Amino acid sequence: MTSIIIPAHNEASVIQRGLRAVLDGATPGELEVIVVCNGCSDATAALAREFSPAVQVIETDVASKSNALNLGDDAAHSFPRIYMDADVGDGHRLDPQARGRPARPDRDGRGPAVETLFSPDCDWSVRAFYDFWMDLPFVQDGMMAAGVYAVSEAGRARFGRFPDIIADDGFCRLQFTSAERIEVAEAVSQVSAPARLSDLIKIRTRSRLGVHQLQARYPELFAAERRAKRYGHTIGHVLRRPALYVSAVPFVAVSVISRLRAARQEARQRELCVGAR
Repeated sequence: MTSIIIPAHNEASVIQRGLRAVLDGATPGELEVIVVCNGCSDATAALAREFSPAVQVIETDVASKSNALNLGDDAAHSFPRIYMDADVGDGHRLDPQARGRPARPDRDGRGPAVETLFSPDCDWSVRAFYDFWMDLPFVQDGMMAAGVYAVSEAGRARFGRFPDIIADDGFCRLQFTSAERIEVAEAVSQVSAPARLSDLIKIRTRSRLGVHQLQARYPELFAAERRAKRYGHTIGHVLRRPALYVSAVPFVAVSVISRLRAARQEARQRELCVGAR
């Protein structure tokens, strides 16, 4: 049996589509699906319960994804264990053999292959950003995000509770070296890109805040991750790909702006913390 934990905060518009995608093709007893509705003020829990008994629903008043993940872990019994965002919807495809296959003995963290979806009216700069981002060597090597990731029992034993941070996927990724991660080709997670550059900047700013949290709270793990990225190799890769030159412009612009905004938000948060003492 594979355990799938889905934290959900006001996901009434997408939760049933996501659960249908998860349960499609599953045999009885193959999956233990746990939806943790955290701080919901909509019908997410009621809609998820329509899939009972195939789906277990847990409700909490605490609107926290990390707390929801921990509650799901407390209730789950099996491995491998998959953590999945509620909004992956039917864009997430998971082959039954990939869904139930244990991680290889030397690979304790798993992630899906990733596809990026663009709306017809998507800004060219957003498309260019993702073209550049997805071509980077350190993104292709051991990426464990895109709304879903899985760990073996031995891998999950490397850490205790999920901490109260933005980047739960980043925290999990830091527990493993690149040699311990595997991309599951039979599983595909489709990421819907924002249509506007301004929305992309907001997304990247929040992502950068998550990186700052990881760096501050887990400096040793974070340092090991950075050493493994081989930035010189990345620069060489880009220089050998003239097709990426134009895409580099919006990528660099978004990266710089989001870093500056994240730094300002982090500074404001520190000021508020000091003022509250």
